[in-house]
Amino acid sequence: MTRVATMATQGTLVAALGRAQSSIVDANVQLSTAKRVQNYAALGDDTRRVLSASTMLAEQKAQGAVANRVQTTLSFYDSALNVMDSTATDLKTKLLKAVGDGNGSAVNQIVSESFAAIAGALNTSEAGTPIFAGSQTDGNPFRPATLSDVAALASPADAFANDDRRASARLENGVDMRYGITADEVGTDLVKAFQTLAGLGSFSKQMTKAQVDGLNAAMSQLDDGIVAVRTANGQNGDRQNLVDSIVKRSDDRIGVLMGVIGDGVDANLGQVAADLSTRQTILNASYSAFAHLNDLSLVNFLRS
Repeated sequence: MTRVATMATQGTLVAALGRAQSSIVDANVQLSTAKRVQNYAALGDDTRRVLSASTMLAEQKAQGAVANRVQTTLSFYDSALNVMDSTATDLKTKLLKAVGDGNGSAVNQIVSESFAAIAGALNTSEAGTPIFAGSQTDGNPFRPATLSDVAALASPADAFANDDRRASARLENGVDMRYGITADEVGTDLVKAFQTLAGLGSFSKQMTKAQVDGLNAAMSQLDDGIVAVRTANGQNGDRQNLVDSIVKRSDDRIGVLMGVIGDGVDANLGQVAADLSTRQTILNASYSAFAHLNDLSLVNFLRS
């Protein structure tokens, strides 16, 4: 037989409406945040796994940031050392040609330009900090500004203001790297060559025997300087290869850990959108049923 709605029936329907509205709010939150849960407590059995992965991810990102910073610094060393190498090699080639041709008219300019390039490379800075200075940060590690300054030095060592400290970094668990190159390490023999060249005076087309002998001596010193630069650059290259591999491993680990965390907390947006549509349809139907229920009364029932 037909029954007239009771207060209990209305209460049950109101509670169902509340649950339906809450589920729609939850679905909307998931869509806006792309997360299926908004706090760790809601993860249930996945809480420990996600928390552990989150801790590991934070550590990996920190180590990855250090490795990336070291990678950048090593690239600055590589660039500066390549400038020194190519400049010294080109200088030696041009001096050799001058001796072979017996023409010194271009020597002064060649030497001056080469000195400026090498001095600039030795004073290379990263974010305002000179990279060849060791732990010294209050000035350039290579002091002479001109060839005249080089000529006035009592010894090649006076050209440098760096100390011998090397930076150290923890790149990943169990891997610490000491890195860094000092100005005197790669520049001492080059300074000797420029001291020799600066002491030969002004060159003209017709060189003196003393100048030719001096150029030959300077070329030998340049050879020593080039060896020092290339040795340092080879070691720097080995460090770069190691750091590159560590950065790649770090990126891979970060990807895996983010996947673990994502599996626990990320929402399937396509599924959420579909569920939201279904829940909205159900809610609309519930509103209609509730309105119909509220319209029922004993009088209306008896009239029907």
